[in-house]
Amino acid sequence: MILLVLFLAQQYLHLSLSFVEGLETTSNVYIVYMGEKKHEYPATIKKSHHEMLSTLLGSKEAAKSSILYSYKHGFSGFAAKLTESQAEDIAGFPGVVQVIPNRIHRLHTTRSWDFLGLQHDYPTNVLTESNMGRGVIIGVIDSGVWPESESFKDEGMGPIPSRWKGICQHGERFNSTNCNRKLIGARWFLKGIHQETGKFMNITDNLEFLSPRDGIGHGTHTASTAAGYFVEKANYRGLATGLARGGAPLARLAIYKACWAIISGACSDADILKAFDKAIHDGVDILSLSVGNDIPLFSYVDQRDSIAIASFHAIAKGITVVCSAGNDGPFSQTIANTAPWLITVAATTIDRAFPTAIILGNNQTFLGQSIDTGKHKLGFTGLTYSERVALDPKDDSAKDCQPGSLNATLVAGKIILCFSKSDKQDMISASGAVLEAGGIGLIFAQFPTSQLESCDLIPCIKVNYDVGTQILTYIRKARSPTAKLKFPKTVTGKWASPHVAYFSSRGPSSMSPAVLKPDVAAPGVNILAAYSPVDAGTSNGFAFLSGTSMACPHVSGLAALIKSAHPTWSPAAIRSALVTSASQTGTDGMDIIEEGPTRKAADPFDIGGGHVNPNKALKPGLIYNISMEDYIQFLCSMGYSNPSIGRLTKTTTNCTRDSHFQLNLNLPSITIPNLKKKVTVMRTLTNVGHINSVYKAKVQAPYGIKMAVEPHILSFNLTTQFLPFKVTFFSTQTVHGDYKFGSLTWTDGEHFVRSPIAIRAIKFDMYADV
Repeated sequence: MILLVLFLAQQYLHLSLSFVEGLETTSNVYIVYMGEKKHEYPATIKKSHHEMLSTLLGSKEAAKSSILYSYKHGFSGFAAKLTESQAEDIAGFPGVVQVIPNRIHRLHTTRSWDFLGLQHDYPTNVLTESNMGRGVIIGVIDSGVWPESESFKDEGMGPIPSRWKGICQHGERFNSTNCNRKLIGARWFLKGIHQETGKFMNITDNLEFLSPRDGIGHGTHTASTAAGYFVEKANYRGLATGLARGGAPLARLAIYKACWAIISGACSDADILKAFDKAIHDGVDILSLSVGNDIPLFSYVDQRDSIAIASFHAIAKGITVVCSAGNDGPFSQTIANTAPWLITVAATTIDRAFPTAIILGNNQTFLGQSIDTGKHKLGFTGLTYSERVALDPKDDSAKDCQPGSLNATLVAGKIILCFSKSDKQDMISASGAVLEAGGIGLIFAQFPTSQLESCDLIPCIKVNYDVGTQILTYIRKARSPTAKLKFPKTVTGKWASPHVAYFSSRGPSSMSPAVLKPDVAAPGVNILAAYSPVDAGTSNGFAFLSGTSMACPHVSGLAALIKSAHPTWSPAAIRSALVTSASQTGTDGMDIIEEGPTRKAADPFDIGGGHVNPNKALKPGLIYNISMEDYIQFLCSMGYSNPSIGRLTKTTTNCTRDSHFQLNLNLPSITIPNLKKKVTVMRTLTNVGHINSVYKAKVQAPYGIKMAVEPHILSFNLTTQFLPFKVTFFSTQTVHGDYKFGSLTWTDGEHFVRSPIAIRAIKFDMYADV
């Protein structure tokens, strides 16, 4: 993700908007949301939208000029250019749930699948048992696709499923021949983003396209990660060479381009809603969305959360929706996409590294990491510390090599050692400052993380503070310090992993703390996948990217495998299988830890149920299922009114007003934000394993909490496939505390169905006791 941001920041963009010339630009875009459809026929729904606008604006011509999109498949509504007063007027029309302004959202491999245990040549694993996702259609809402990538070839794939209703939409450098039996559909949606940010779209260069073609690489990367076909000898400049593939290599892909090359990649509400609407119509089974909202979050019945609203309608149609958690970690309560019907994914590292040797003039050798394979000056070169070559010795900005802080006369021809003082200065920015001052290499010291970026123009090597300090000690002692920077190597299986990525957003949810988020974690650091070859720095059409954007499609691919093996499973069942089978330990047998300053053991607010375990997720034994009515009652328990929920569902809502339903939603996790003395939580398990099965409860209670499970044994047979149970939690805390963590595992000796538990025991209610 950082690579994407920097790439976009260093380039100019081009977008010819001749087809929208003459549109009124003084009005703003508003989304008129009308909830569930009243009519089955899309043409009837669209006609009703035009009639409503005609009534408001006075003529059919004005309505036609005003409307951008009509949403008529998954839900009803439209996006139109309106003045503020017109938006206020139409909000009072019959059937209108809410009128909201259009907003902009941010965009949040060879080794990762082997690391997850999906070796394609093993005789038995989830890949073979699910037939590699055959028959499943994954929709990707992102920045488009580069269709010529080898990851999207369709060798050996059968006819396109007859249920598919999508199209291969024409546009700039894109037509129907760009689709095939793998890439079966592609659409693009621009009207919302253009109306909001048209001023950014007139810069001259050819890095964006008025079509589904991906100008920035992000969508190509995520799509190929989820379902890319097999590509031999994929690599990035010779690094990480191997067989690249997606999680579900025989699944079909449908691309919905709703994100565009503006700043760091931007997607508008109007375009996202239209992408969801078309994906529901087209017949996708899984939707992958590496896009998120910012804090503060909107309520789940507030149409300003377009992702929560649109995904609710998708879930109602049986479509599993997978989203990224966000990149605002490691801070608490920064997680996005927290609706309970979504699968929200955190990012972790894999066991691949790129060690790079730094040989000092005294023959000492230290290891850092790098993915820069070019521009190296062979032999020993002058080495110095950035503070020694500061333009202004009184200015601390030279320590971490901030732009304009270095003296070009003293830096020229040397390798510069910089120390990151905070997360505000990164290696790419520091390399720019070194290059500008005439330096030829960078050693960048910071707290340990696995995320790497290519500096491209000069070699950059990342080291931790310990190594950086030892190199600095040599510089201070040597009369003429020198160093030689070696080329990086690719090494797998030698580092304990996974670790939680430093940037990965953390729970608890600021909107619904009783819903554990994230759900699971998956690889999202230094992921090699297909990439748009517009960037001259890519090798063979592949690139490394990092972010929860990269973790999300890993889970989308896994969801497709599960769906292929279990076609009748609901989105909640698929989520349950992933959560309850996930792992909490790394390759060294120890607890998964966080990257960053603390390096503490990961908890459920970092990784949810844990790191995804594909082979176990295919056969979870038991699942926690959730109906749409359950989600409605959850919304009731959040305090939303019957009318507001009814407008979302277009059904008569009868809220039971059970204040505990937030705790009793049949999630595969248990979170109690405020436990004073005693709380009982209800759950129901569905047997999807052996018909005659007996499961026993194993409890790991959070510190200071006692747990009682009733019944303690669940016996399933041909006539008993669903069984409820309850868990009572007792607080033994004597002081106001923070969250503590535990688990409840049901096992028959073969399956281990584990639910993470997060509980905060309180003695002082800051609202009621004041």
